[in-house]
Amino acid sequence: MANAKVAISIVTYNSQHIFNVLDNLKKEFVQDRNFRFVVFDNNSNEEYKKQLKEYQDFVDITFYQENKGFGFGHNYNLLKADEKYFLVFNPDIILVREDLLKMLEIMERDHSIALLVPKVLNSDGTPQHLMRDRVSVFDYFLRFVPFKFVKKLFAKRLAIYELRDIPDDRDQDIRIGSGCFMLIKGEDFKEVGGFDDRYFMYFEDYDLCVELGRRNKRIVYTPFSQVVHYYERGAHKNSRLFKIFMKSMYLYFNKWGWRWF
Repeated sequence: MANAKVAISIVTYNSQHIFNVLDNLKKEFVQDRNFRFVVFDNNSNEEYKKQLKEYQDFVDITFYQENKGFGFGHNYNLLKADEKYFLVFNPDIILVREDLLKMLEIMERDHSIALLVPKVLNSDGTPQHLMRDRVSVFDYFLRFVPFKFVKKLFAKRLAIYELRDIPDDRDQDIRIGSGCFMLIKGEDFKEVGGFDDRYFMYFEDYDLCVELGRRNKRIVYTPFSQVVHYYERGAHKNSRLFKIFMKSMYLYFNKWGWRWF
């Protein structure tokens, strides 16, 4: 594990959390040369970019001239990287170094794992249920529908869909992990060509996991490491983001087959 090299990739566009995130990473990982931090900025505003430049002593930053989306930015950061492991890392994640070291130990011990995800928590310590065993149109309808009685009526289905009962005392193979924090073997990420960057935002993580599964690559959840995610649920609140979400969902089902239920 001591020789493991990790490229930690962050893609940002005016993220309100990234400066706290980078301050935390600098505190946790300063002077540890096993980790290289790369940030891709999707043409944020000028004041934001000016503040981001203050971290160039700690991270490699690409300031791109237009907003090309989540997958494009991570591909730019990682597809030519030489590190053994890649960490896809949201600009709203708080990580303790020891949690990542434990994940690396798992990957070094079990070479059959292609992608590993940890327990993801809200800032109050409650779990976020971001992993999936299936993806269907009806399940997404249930997530977005504003009527509580409908959600209550299908509570059991939603619990299964969100893997709420996943074991908390052992690592577990899953079908789909969240792109907010993914530790992946560099060779496997390159083998599938990284993210499908036709997705501007949303579903590219699902797509990557399905592609890995199609190639019989293991995706595993470990409850023994955790991160805090300042989850904004933007598509639930913002009409522009909702349109992007719907476009990505259409692309996903067109690519992998429409599952209505």
